[in-house]
Amino acid sequence: MSATNPRVADYPVDLQFIGRWSPRAFTGEAIPEAELRSLFEAARWAPSSSNLQPWRFFYALRGTPEFDTFLGLLFEGNQVWAKNAGALLVLASKTTNLPAGSDTPVTTRSHSFDTGAAWAYFALEAQRLGWATHAMGGFDVARTGPALNLPEDYRPEAAIAVGRKGDPSILPEGLQARELPNGRKPQSEFTFRGGFPA
Repeated sequence: MSATNPRVADYPVDLQFIGRWSPRAFTGEAIPEAELRSLFEAARWAPSSSNLQPWRFFYALRGTPEFDTFLGLLFEGNQVWAKNAGALLVLASKTTNLPAGSDTPVTTRSHSFDTGAAWAYFALEAQRLGWATHAMGGFDVARTGPALNLPEDYRPEAAIAVGRKGDPSILPEGLQARELPNGRKPQSEFTFRGGFPA
């Protein structure tokens, strides 16, 4: 693709898909809430089973007390670089649904799947507007629920940093070498015509 992005697609695909990656170096520029709303708007239109739209975005803008709370939920290795993000988010999924005519909630099987689709839409819109995103599994899930006052049927799925890409030299030495787009497995490892090989 370029000197800074060595990714090459094996089949024709729009460049947005190989252009999006997850940097750790951010400039510290705050993201205006209006622009963040555009990213949420993209997520809003993601597909979901039975149109339940189970995704829930919780966010904190840089320079606010909430930002420190969200930063404190991340594992220490992520705090080192995420402290320079323009916003921090926690993406959760609502695990239950109240069927029509019932007063007993039931667990929805596709809540995580659908929430992942919303994340993808969010990330691609961020890239289109010149913002970078980095989703993380490295956060304290047990503390997140109480810290954000999440109901019992909300499952924290990921923490997300949003910001402008910064110079990799601001990162600890061990992370600087990792500050480039990574590769992907070939399709032969995840596509199976007719079923899994016997």
